[in-house]
Amino acid sequence: MPVSPARRAAFEILRRVEEESAYSSALLAAAGDELNPKDRGLAHELVLGSLRRQLWLDRTIEHFAARRIEKLDLPVVLALRMGLYQLRFLSRIPPSAAVNESVNLVRAAKLKSAASFANAVLRQATREPEYDPAARIDDPIEKLTIETSHPRWLVERWIAQFGFDETASIARANNKAARLVFRFTAKAESRKRSSGILEELRALGAELQPSSIVSDAWCAAVGKDDEEDADGDRRTALEPATLLRRLSEDGFIYFQDEGSQLVALMIGGQPGDRILDVCAAPGSKSTLIAALAPKATIIAGDLYEHRARTIKQFADQQEAGNIQTIVHDARRELPFTNGLFDRVLVDAPCSGTGTLRHNPEIRWRLKSSDIAELAAKQHSILRNAAAMVRGGGVLIYSTCSLETEENEAVVAHFCADLSWFPGFGAERPS
Repeated sequence: MPVSPARRAAFEILRRVEEESAYSSALLAAAGDELNPKDRGLAHELVLGSLRRQLWLDRTIEHFAARRIEKLDLPVVLALRMGLYQLRFLSRIPPSAAVNESVNLVRAAKLKSAASFANAVLRQATREPEYDPAARIDDPIEKLTIETSHPRWLVERWIAQFGFDETASIARANNKAARLVFRFTAKAESRKRSSGILEELRALGAELQPSSIVSDAWCAAVGKDDEEDADGDRRTALEPATLLRRLSEDGFIYFQDEGSQLVALMIGGQPGDRILDVCAAPGSKSTLIAALAPKATIIAGDLYEHRARTIKQFADQQEAGNIQTIVHDARRELPFTNGLFDRVLVDAPCSGTGTLRHNPEIRWRLKSSDIAELAAKQHSILRNAAAMVRGGGVLIYSTCSLETEENEAVVAHFCADLSWFPGFGAERPS
């Protein structure tokens, strides 16, 4: 039997995430052109849900399969994760559809001999709908690890930094879908489209609220289109989502979390300023800085040519004409005259532990040793960037990490060694 387009796309994305270390967000964005809005929503939910709940799903699969997950072929594991995720977390999908389509995925992967096994595992899961692999665990850390599907070493690290209760809140929040936040681009502002776009979205049923954190950012709720409905009309939910997607593709809006926008706002660019975004790809902050300060000159640099091309692509799409791109290695001396820039942003490469809602696969790739390696890289980049700031200028350091070693410790190390740059002093934002 054929497999639905949504499940086939989700399966292929999960396979590439596993085998190629690809990122689910990029693959989902690329797959969007091949799927209708309903299938796109379901594929999005299956991919992110399977990754967010991976450890919980694997322990449950092991219970019903009576064998370790490492003993199973990858296509079987992916199909079982997807099937079990639908059975446990997507209440509107009929169990028969979740089971049958997962079995068909195994068959499509040319593992017909494993199809009956996958069918038996999922059928047993439907007969024991209350089974919870964390229920009988007494160790509170291990219990939290399985309940929230995070590596134990990361949970222990967070407990040491934030305490158990805060860690539990962080881990549970990581498994919730982030709210959809967008901003208007330089293109929308220059063409005075912003108010008209808001009116059009509201007319289609989108619920829009101004951000309480960032000025000129909007939080959108467009209806839930991530589950199948046997006979319901999903048109109302899908239309605003489709319009948002088109507006993004046309360069009028840009999806960007509030925290990321705050960093760009802190730059505070003024007309005539020279601004350097040292680690700029994919260009989220550079293009916002450009929209806020259209008469400033912005240099957006990155280590790789293809990433610099991505910055330029977004800048062109958003008509942010005051951005120039450059390829440089920020760990080494930068190719500019010292003191050339009024404002310098170091949004440093990091572990990304603050982005696990959007990039759940990071939790399964990251190693404890990576934190120290990244911190060393961040020290070098920050020192090199500091040389670029003119007297009276501003240097901003940011990451999307929760780890103290990548944040407070890096800044403290820099401030403790100001003999290199005696004009600097730390300042807390108001």
